[in-house]
Formats: sequence, structure tokens, C-alpha cells
Amino acid sequence: MSKVSKIKVENKLISIVKQNEDDYICLTDMVRAESGNDHIRNWMRNRNTVEFIGLWETLHNPNFKGVEFDTFRKQAGLNNFNLTPKKWIEATNAVGIISKSGRYGGTYAHKDLAFEFGAWISPMFKLLLIKEFQRLKEIETNKFNLEWNVKRILSKTNYHIQTDAIKEHIIPQKNYSKDKEWLIYAEEADLLNVAMYNCTAKDWREANKKHAKKGMNIRDFSSINELVVLSNLENLNAVMIAESIEKSKRFIQLNKISKSQLSTLDGKDFMKSLKKINDSTFIDEQNKLDKK
Repeated sequence: MSKVSKIKVENKLISIVKQNEDDYICLTDMVRAESGNDHIRNWMRNRNTVEFIGLWETLHNPNFKGVEFDTFRKQAGLNNFNLTPKKWIEATNAVGIISKSGRYGGTYAHKDLAFEFGAWISPMFKLLLIKEFQRLKEIETNKFNLEWNVKRILSKTNYHIQTDAIKEHIIPQKNYSKDKEWLIYAEEADLLNVAMYNCTAKDWREANKKHAKKGMNIRDFSSINELVVLSNLENLNAVMIAESIEKSKRFIQLNKISKSQLSTLDGKDFMKSLKKINDSTFIDEQNKLDKK
């Protein structure tokens, strides 16, 4: 399971996790401090519940054991009928309800089933649960939410991005523009490095041995603008290679483009142009809930 998110409904903090890209809501949290396990068992022994969760599995789970489901459905409603999440999962190979151990342990259910459990608690609870869940999804998908958007982007990259950090480290001064012999042996990655930083990867490692020993490279210390331009250069270089443009001409063009684009980006502050829809951001809200 992935990182736990939380929503607050009627003063109850309810955990939400991802399972196979689907949202699963903690049923235990929904009835915590109210004999939660008994509530969940009572809900599951209800005939309507058994039919609903069985139908959901039939629609979404190709490995669902229908024969065992039919047995439960026939028994549901009888005084001696008892059904627990563990029994249901083991007997039918269900995926809509799962158990999680550890810090955020408990019984979780796919949001479709969790909303039904919310309705069993009370119609009002279900409506509030859906409202808070939708609010969370809106915040998560808000592309203009600067704090969350930056965190999401940076979490997917191995770069240790620091604005203008490259200027704080040694960049070997080489006169590659005049010395053309290096082009004969240069690999495509170094072609881009020289066009962008005016040094090869080897030059940088020799000048920054401490960082090199840690497995870091020149791109780890690039600014956001430099990484944007470098990505553009990679695309442009691929196009020029496909067009059979010789290496020396590609280098001249890439070097010219890198200077032009960096000059344009450095003259503008695009980060400040991103606006928040409201004052409540995903990171702020999540941090508040995590501390409770």
C-alpha cells in the first residue's frame, strides 16, 4: 500500500490508502471507539450487505469464488450466521475488503463498499464521507496547487534540485567551442553537457571528486530552469540525429538554443505565476491531520 491520506468526518480521522490504484477507506476508523469490529461484523452479516459486496466482487474481481458467495447469501439473515472480513476474504478470494496491519491497521474497503458502510451507519454520515472524500480528490488533482504540485513532481525524480545550486560548485572552464577534436569522440550525453554546462561529465567529476564519490553528477546540482532546458535539448538532439545532421552542426545549434532558452527562463519567474484556488492546500491539510 502507498502513503496514507486522511479525511475528517464527524471528528473521526479516517485513513485512505491506495491498493492497485484504487482508493480504500478504513472502516475501522469510521466506527472507532464504537465497538468497531462488532459494527463491521453486524454490517457484513446483513443479507443486503452480503448481496451487495458479492455483486461488487462479481463485477470487479475475475477470481471471485461465486459458489462460496452463494453459500453465504443463503445463510445471511439467520440468527446463527456470522461473517467477518477475514472469513469473507479467505472463503471467496474477495478484493473489495482488505485487512491491514501496522500503524494504520484495520479493515479497509474499496470506496464503493465503504460508502455503503457509511450509509449503514447513517445517511448523514455517508453524505459527509462522500463530501470529504471528493474534497480530498479535488485537492490532489488541483494542478494549480503549487505546494502539492511541486512535491508530486520532485518525488518522481532523482534530482536534488536546488535553484542556482550549480553556481555553488566548480564548473571546469574548458574552451570546447574552439577545440573541435573532442567532438569526434564525444558521446551524445556529453554533447548535451558541453552545450549546456560547457564541460563533460568527466571534467565535472574530476573537479568535484567528493560529490562524484557519492554517485552524484552535474545534473544533480542543476537549477529547475537548467533541467527544463536540458530536457528540451534532448528532444531537439533526437530530432536532429533522425535528420542525419552531423555532430559538429548539432553542437553549435544546441549550444545556441541552450543560451537563448536559459536567458528567457531566467528572466521570468514562472513559479510565481501559479495560483492557488484556495488557502487550503493538500500538504497543509495533510500535515495537520498527520499530527493528530
